[in-house]
Amino acid sequence: MADAPIMKGSKTEEEIKEMEALEAEQDEDVQIEKEEKSDSPTTHIYALRTTANREDQVMTFVQSNAARKKIEVYSVIRPHGMRGYIFVEAASRSDAEQAAFGVPYARGILPNEIMFNEIEHMLERVKRDVNIKKNDIAEIISGPFKREKCKITRVDKTKEEVVVELLEAAVPIPITVKLDAVKVIRRDED
Repeated sequence: MADAPIMKGSKTEEEIKEMEALEAEQDEDVQIEKEEKSDSPTTHIYALRTTANREDQVMTFVQSNAARKKIEVYSVIRPHGMRGYIFVEAASRSDAEQAAFGVPYARGILPNEIMFNEIEHMLERVKRDVNIKKNDIAEIISGPFKREKCKITRVDKTKEEVVVELLEAAVPIPITVKLDAVKVIRRDED
């Protein structure tokens, strides 16, 4: 049989084989990309309601539960200044619930998943420059001595604490308070 005449617009066997080889390579690349994406774990963040001021204890229990039961919990976060809630980053909701199951002071996982951008501002704690010096006159703005005037006797920047003496007290007793619990009223210019 003679070779069939090549019609305009038709492809030879070599061209067809080349196209099939290219398509196969592209399919392999797509398959590899899908496998790479499935290797990286997708994480979800859930809010765990706790008893106020027991967040640290709940965090410890959740971490030990996750390690003991080999649950896929990646991190447990306690944002500064937020009372009654901690955040659990886990592979799934059931993993977060398993880690919190039977933990004292844990009240339960909230029904909605938390998006990272909702809690991002809580995680980036900005250090402020401390402008409190010894012998400054300040006012206590939180705690049992709220609205009391005091004199700064010592500043500990590493622990973020100050030691103060109340001005209106009969006997000067040194009291240690957090740095953000005092507000400078006037400077003592020595």
